[in-house]
Parts: sequence; structure tokens; C-alpha cells
Amino acid sequence: MSVIAWTLILLSFVISFIGLVYPVIPSSLFVFLGFILYGLFFSFGDLPWWFWVAQVLFTLLLFGADFLANAVGVKRFGGSKAGMWGSTAGLIVGPFVIPIFGILAGPFIGAVAAELIFNRMPPGRALKSGVGSLVGFLTSVAAKGAIQIVMIILFVIVIP
Repeated sequence: MSVIAWTLILLSFVISFIGLVYPVIPSSLFVFLGFILYGLFFSFGDLPWWFWVAQVLFTLLLFGADFLANAVGVKRFGGSKAGMWGSTAGLIVGPFVIPIFGILAGPFIGAVAAELIFNRMPPGRALKSGVGSLVGFLTSVAAKGAIQIVMIILFVIVIP
């Protein structure tokens, strides 16, 4: 039974990292699922109250890092709110339209299209906004990946 429990816990952590590049998978929920599975299979008593408080704070940081990295990336490269929304839409739709490369092309195309359509930006500035959305996405993936690693390391330190 222990092998099955640890397999499910590790699988939830692996899925959380897949969720970094596929936004339809809620990464932070899968990290928490690993913690909850541990509590159900072994003992919630092994996970003290401060562990849960820290994990909730890290989860809030995950959401903040996601939004902030995208916003800063688009803004820094001259984009607008329309570019940010287009980037987000492209991030969600891209992987379904272009299976492998859509995760990178989607935010770029979404930001460029939004800037061209809604702000009537010149193509050069719209492309620059698209590059910003791509930089923001990659920064977000790196930041969220680091935060998730810290969350899992804290879990490994806490369990007996």
C-alpha cells in the first residue's frame, strides 16, 4: 500500500510540473493533492499547522508570479492590456491549436493579434509586444517552477 501511496504522491507532483507549461492543468492544486494524499495514506499529524500556512502563502505567490511575469513582460516590451489579454488567450488556446509548439506560439500570436486588432499598433510594435509576452511566459514558468520546488522540498523536510 505504501508503494501505491508514494506513486500517487509523486505522480501528483510530476503533473504539477507539467502544468507549468500546460495552463489548463492547475499546478498548485496538484502540489496540494500530493500533500493531501500523504495525509490520507499516512498521517496529517506529520504536517504541522505552519507547514499548511507556508504552503498557502507559496500558492498565493504562485498566482502572483504568474500574473506579474506576464504583465511585466508585455508592458516592458511596449504592450498594452489588450496584449496581456491576447497573450493569456493564446496561452490557453495555443496548445490545442498547435499541439507541441502552441505553448510558445500561442502567447506570442495572441499578444500580436490583440495589439493589431484592438490597439491598431504598427506591426513592428505588435511583434515587440508578442516577444514580451513570450519572455513573460518563460519567466513565469521559471518562477513558478522554483516556487513549486521549494514547496516540495519543504514537504520532504517536514515528513518523517
